[in-house]
Amino acid sequence: MGVPNEVLSAALGLSESPAYTVAGSRDEEDLMRRRSVLAAGLVAPQLLAGVDDALAAVPAPTAEPVAFRAQMFRARSMFDAGRYTQVLDGLPAVLAGAHQAARPGSATGFGRLSTCYSLAVDVLTKIESYDQARVAADRATVYADLSGSVIAAAEAARQTAIVLRHQGRSRAAQKLVTNAAVSVEATGLATDAQRAAYAQMLCTTAYTAAQSGNRAEALTLIREAAAAARVLPAVAPQGRVFPVTPSSVDAYAVGVHWALGDSGAALDIGNRLVPQQFATVERQGRFHTDMARAWWQWGRPEQTAAALMDAARVSPAELRDRPAIRRIVADLRHKHQHVVGVRELVRLTAAH
Repeated sequence: MGVPNEVLSAALGLSESPAYTVAGSRDEEDLMRRRSVLAAGLVAPQLLAGVDDALAAVPAPTAEPVAFRAQMFRARSMFDAGRYTQVLDGLPAVLAGAHQAARPGSATGFGRLSTCYSLAVDVLTKIESYDQARVAADRATVYADLSGSVIAAAEAARQTAIVLRHQGRSRAAQKLVTNAAVSVEATGLATDAQRAAYAQMLCTTAYTAAQSGNRAEALTLIREAAAAARVLPAVAPQGRVFPVTPSSVDAYAVGVHWALGDSGAALDIGNRLVPQQFATVERQGRFHTDMARAWWQWGRPEQTAAALMDAARVSPAELRDRPAIRRIVADLRHKHQHVVGVRELVRLTAAH
């Protein structure tokens, strides 16, 4: 972008400010450059390089099978706690351990391996690394099929659909996740785990339809998801693949209405929810950022900044590591720099 190294370093808070200024810093081109710098992700390149290497050739495992299960649990717990860079750092070892555990060829081993690749998709889509996420989603699908688990297959289909949607292939995403919903429904929905999976498939399909502008379909599907989740407990059991609750479906509805451009409806639903209804830091932070996006869409910078500050208090990584949210912060800085909280948001998103 033509920014000197020392200026970039100072802008990101990694060094003291240089003793000079950039000429013409008030013109539109420079403002756009600084917005781009602020919006750029700060995930360390070596972390992504390590994940790239693990996707290309799985490294040798460093833990015994029992230790691997603890390692996998720890990785999921870190994701739920909003510690995305730590998940990326440990991901190669988790994948290596999962492959070792799956070598006997058991359905359980393949299922765990699929789950690990699904976790990889979760964290890679957070930071918008969609090429790597697509590779991980494909692997999750292969091992889910080998496991024979409808639940694992549904999770892999959901992850793949999310990546496809971000790659501009909404029609393929819609078809994939709709087929997954049909497969889950064919189980008879006799258990809470199956009902939760079915509700999640409907939520994902609704959001995908909303992103494609299919308003009627999106609203119908999110209502069906709410009906399916009505019988589920308010708190999902620990370890469930799809920790769906009635409140989490309502949170999805916020995103559906935002995607349809109906920020008023999104905010109306969101204002009836409280963060404590969501069990993990990641979900609480995501709720706040979804509300921020709805406020931003409605043209309310003060409320947008307040919602982002709420997200930062719960999960700083939701601001720091998600490029989509960093772009909102950059726009706030460019257009509404005097709004309460904006300077603090800029500082938080620049922190490494």
